[in-house]
Amino acid sequence: MLRILDLVTQVAPSRATILITGETGTGKELIAKAIHANSARADQPFVAVNSGSVPADLLESALFGHVKGAFTGAITSRKGYFETANKGSIFFDEIGTISWETQAKLLRVIQEREFMPVGSAENIKVDVRIIAATNAELKKLVDEGKFREDLYYRLNVINLALPPLRERKEDIPLLVEHFLTKFSRENEKFLDPDGKSLLRFEPDAMQLLMDYNWPGNVRELENAVERAVVLASQATVPVDVLPDSILQEGGVKIRRDESGALPADASLPEILADFERRKIIDALESVNWSQTEAAEKLRIPLSTLNQKIKRLSIEIKRKGGAAG
Repeated sequence: MLRILDLVTQVAPSRATILITGETGTGKELIAKAIHANSARADQPFVAVNSGSVPADLLESALFGHVKGAFTGAITSRKGYFETANKGSIFFDEIGTISWETQAKLLRVIQEREFMPVGSAENIKVDVRIIAATNAELKKLVDEGKFREDLYYRLNVINLALPPLRERKEDIPLLVEHFLTKFSRENEKFLDPDGKSLLRFEPDAMQLLMDYNWPGNVRELENAVERAVVLASQATVPVDVLPDSILQEGGVKIRRDESGALPADASLPEILADFERRKIIDALESVNWSQTEAAEKLRIPLSTLNQKIKRLSIEIKRKGGAAG
C-alpha cells in the first residue's frame, strides 16, 4: 500500500486518466478521493458515479444531463454529472457495467472534452479528470466483446491495482486503530482528551482479526470495528463483540508439544485461550455439560458461552458423558 500511495502522489498532479482495479471493498473510492485531494483540482467538485446502481436507460441522462422536453417526464432541463464535475474530477465505480452505447459516448468525452445533453443539439465543453474503478477484469470483458477496446486503453493510461486485505494483513492493526478512533468520535465514547480512541481489542480478539481472510476486504473490517465500538461497554473489546462470520472461521489455534502441554514459546493469546478453554470445560463437566448452567456458573450470557465454545473448538458432550 505504501507503493500505491507513492504512485498516488506521483500521478495526482497530472491530467492522466486512471483505472483503479481491485476486489470489492479494497478502498478504490478512497484512493480516487486521495488522487483528487492531491491534485490541482482539490478545491473543485469530486463527483462519484456508481455505474452499476444507475439503470442503463437513465445513466446517459444522469451523466450528460438533458434539456426540457427531451423525453417523457423531462419537465425541466437538468445538468448531468459531467457538467457538475467541470474543473474537478469524476469517479466511475464499476465502470465495466455501463452499456455499449454509453461507452461510446464516454469515449467521445475523453477524446474531445465535450458532450451533448440528451435532447440538445449543442455540445458543452468540459475540463474533467476521469478516474474509473472496477472489480472485474476489463481485458477479459474486451476479449468477450462486452467492453470497447478503445475505451479500455483510454481508461487504462495508469493502472493502480489494490491488493485484497488478506494479502496485506500487516495493515490490519493500523486500520483497526484508525477505525476505532473514527467510530469512537462518531459515537462520542471512549475518547481521550486528544480525541483518540481509548478502545483496544483484547489479544485473542485481535488475533482473530489477523487470522480472518476478509472476503469483504477493508469495508468488512470497517464494519466489524464499528460494531465493536457500538457494542463496547469497557475499554478492552472482547471477542464476543466480533461478528459470527469471524468467530466461526477463526477458531483459536492452540499449539501443543508431544506431551499435550503448551510449548515453551507459546504466545500470550495461546496461553489465555488455553486457560479459558480449561475453565469452560471444568464448568461444563461440573454441571454435567449443561450449557445453561455452565453459563450461570461462569457468570456470562449463554450466547457468549456458545461463541466461546465454537471459537475454542470445545467438543460438547451429552449428559451422561457421550460425545456430541
